[in-house]
Amino acid sequence: MTPTTTADTQQLAEASSVLKALADPNRLRIFAELMRGDSCNCELGDVLGLAPNLLSHHLRSLEKAGLVQSRRDTVDGRWIYYTVDRDAARRWQAWFGAFFDPARIQERPLCGPEGQLIAPGRVTINLVSEC
Repeated sequence: MTPTTTADTQQLAEASSVLKALADPNRLRIFAELMRGDSCNCELGDVLGLAPNLLSHHLRSLEKAGLVQSRRDTVDGRWIYYTVDRDAARRWQAWFGAFFDPARIQERPLCGPEGQLIAPGRVTINLVSEC
């Protein structure tokens, strides 16, 4: 097994945090809605049918994961606007694209008894019965 560096471990922890944030169906719906453009919490609640306290809870989770940013209205500070962090979206699009790249999958010898008998990529099955 290849040892992982501290940077690899940190990046995997961050990716895990992003996946955990998006694993909740309501947070995924909120994020999908914000991908359509900036929105205030009232509009998000109306569109998604979520109670204000539940919406705030999920938005905090998305902010904590670094996926969403918020800002107060400059005219009336009671209004809060939410937006997808575009830099984070680009970063995770690239990272997950590379992570799930099928070209990364390598041939390796099997570790069990079967691996002692055959070379990688040369699996043959003997269908002749010896009675």
